[in-house]
Amino acid sequence: MKVIICGAGQVGWQIARHLSGERNDVTVVDSNPDLVRRATDTLDVQGITGFASYPDVLDRAGARDADMIIAATHSDEVNMVTCQVAHSVFSIQRKIARLRAQSYLDAIYSDLYRRDHMPIDVVISPEKEVAEAALQRLAAPSAFDAESFLDGRAHLLGISIDEDCPVINTPLRQLTDLFSTLRAIVVGIRRRGRLFAPSPEDQIFPGDAIYVFTDTSDMVRTLEIFGKRPAKQERIVVIGGGNVGLGVARALEGRADRLRVKMIERDRLAAERAADQLDRTIVLNGDGLDAALLEEAQIGTADAVLVVTDDDKTNLLASVRAKALGCPLAICLVNDPTLVPLMQAMDIDAYINPRATTVSSILRHIRHGRVRGVYSIGDAEAELIEAQVLGTSPIAGQRIRDIAFPEGVLVGGVVKDGRMMKIHGALRIEEGDMVALFAMASDVPEVERLLQVSIDFF
Repeated sequence: MKVIICGAGQVGWQIARHLSGERNDVTVVDSNPDLVRRATDTLDVQGITGFASYPDVLDRAGARDADMIIAATHSDEVNMVTCQVAHSVFSIQRKIARLRAQSYLDAIYSDLYRRDHMPIDVVISPEKEVAEAALQRLAAPSAFDAESFLDGRAHLLGISIDEDCPVINTPLRQLTDLFSTLRAIVVGIRRRGRLFAPSPEDQIFPGDAIYVFTDTSDMVRTLEIFGKRPAKQERIVVIGGGNVGLGVARALEGRADRLRVKMIERDRLAAERAADQLDRTIVLNGDGLDAALLEEAQIGTADAVLVVTDDDKTNLLASVRAKALGCPLAICLVNDPTLVPLMQAMDIDAYINPRATTVSSILRHIRHGRVRGVYSIGDAEAELIEAQVLGTSPIAGQRIRDIAFPEGVLVGGVVKDGRMMKIHGALRIEEGDMVALFAMASDVPEVERLLQVSIDFF
């Protein structure tokens, strides 16, 4: 498949990394020659320097025979015009655009993206994706990572293993015997910085960070088994009143349990805008690093602080200060993945990576067959892929133990007739089943082959 990726920033680079690694013909376009050079030097891609919305630049990028274009520059307007040019001039069938401005995303204006207006097949909103990720973290406060799958029937949880974990030094095979009714499986372990798919004989040690795929109804029990106590959340402080913070506060206001939410925003105009758009949230104008302001927000009695400003260092420091003032749970936004290893030493409980959430969302729309969800784990080290099994798939009709999965692939969950099944070797995968597979990045192409998944253009 021939793909043009417009924008060679972090998101564009990661998408190019995924697609080029799967033997697609990828061309990266960016007006910054240094970013183009970085992409061509580190990835198996072609690079074009120029403005993505210019027809001659797209022509040089091979738009005349391209199958898909992904517009992920920093400008909404450039992304929109790029898709228009791709459609009107080059008849590219599949067009994906990243848009940030909330006005472009309002449902009442959705007709704007029809083929006879401004033809964009898929609109990705990083702010909406990040806000949803923040809500997932708050739903599982003991986990450093969380994502829902299989229509909410299952969750992927990232759990840090401490010295008091009840099941340390226990082979994973024995966990099945110890907890025979538990519908949960450890699909990934990060140890000393390396992520791998464990075997049944592997053990869990203090300091590990594990990924567990669990039935939603077993989520609390799963967390307890790995030494985490569920915490009830009634008071939440949000630091950062931009689009992400505003989206989270709106969602929290809409919950039936009527949480108490306070927001801190440094910019006065942004704070006034947030106050106008929120009904029950108390908005304070000031610096989220100011200890006096945090105390005014009663951070010491809050159940969680969510720090989502546009500056990574501010997010980390505000999280540390909130914890020092007595807040038991700190979740922060981190764009730079090199800062993530610092979080454990800084006692920050969980993080949200906007790049990873946006990449996951784009991959969800690129991968097809019956793929319904893709979640990128870590620094694009692995993926959790949710798909429906086709009758033509090599895995249809086979028991799990008989399927030739690569070493880096594990079955996390199977849904039959709307019911989550307990994973065991004798379980037979049938046509129409929904499956969730953990796959190391190098094994994703083989997983797609087993699922008979290919890119669809419609």
